[in-house]
Amino acid sequence: MSQRFNQMNMCRLANSGTINRNKIKSLLILFQLITVFVILSDAYSEIINKKNQMESKSILTSADKASDQPISSSTVDTITLGGGCFWCVEAVYEMLDGVLKVESGYSGGTVKNPAYREVSTGRTGHAEVAQITFDNSKTSVEEILKVFFTVHDPTTLNRQGADVGTQYRSVIFYRNEQQRTTAKSIINDLNNEHVYTNPIVTQLAPFTVFYRAEDYHQDYYNQNKEAPYCKMVIQPKLEKFEKVFKDRLKH
Repeated sequence: MSQRFNQMNMCRLANSGTINRNKIKSLLILFQLITVFVILSDAYSEIINKKNQMESKSILTSADKASDQPISSSTVDTITLGGGCFWCVEAVYEMLDGVLKVESGYSGGTVKNPAYREVSTGRTGHAEVAQITFDNSKTSVEEILKVFFTVHDPTTLNRQGADVGTQYRSVIFYRNEQQRTTAKSIINDLNNEHVYTNPIVTQLAPFTVFYRAEDYHQDYYNQNKEAPYCKMVIQPKLEKFEKVFKDRLKH
């Protein structure tokens, strides 16, 4: 009887140990699951936070861009003008309200991707030009061309002051019929009113291609205001522009 009782107790203890081990194992599994859940929750929260930050940044960036240029593509236009050294033309139009971008470059020649040293020989057929991108809700082709005929001499063939050669010719590369007819009308009016002593020799030509000039030519005046050419040639043009178009300057 006593022996049977001891055997029963031993079985109970053994079963109790097994149950305890199973409980411990279950608890360990549960703990591991909870740990994994916490890690996944933290990771998910981090992803959501980063996404929200990116979306906020995107919204702010878009708002900044909209604030800087509150225009639609339908109001943007471009015209390419040659009026002697492109440093002069570029400097003037950078000051005109409504102009979004001005780039110096070459147009009207026969050589692809010309370098400045090639254009300077006069043998490539290119003119030094400024390509002007503008918001036509703030300015217009007419105003752009009035500025053009104010700040350079359109009566000297292949020459502006001491700059001589076909690369310095007066030329308007028009992109559409409106630009062509506006330019022709202004030229006719200036000739008929004898604004200049000599007739205008500005060339009207359809735009084909624009080659951006080397980086050191871009924004040349603002980067080299103390240079003799800037003081002696460009500055007087800017002063004339500021006097005639004082109400149209960028603020």
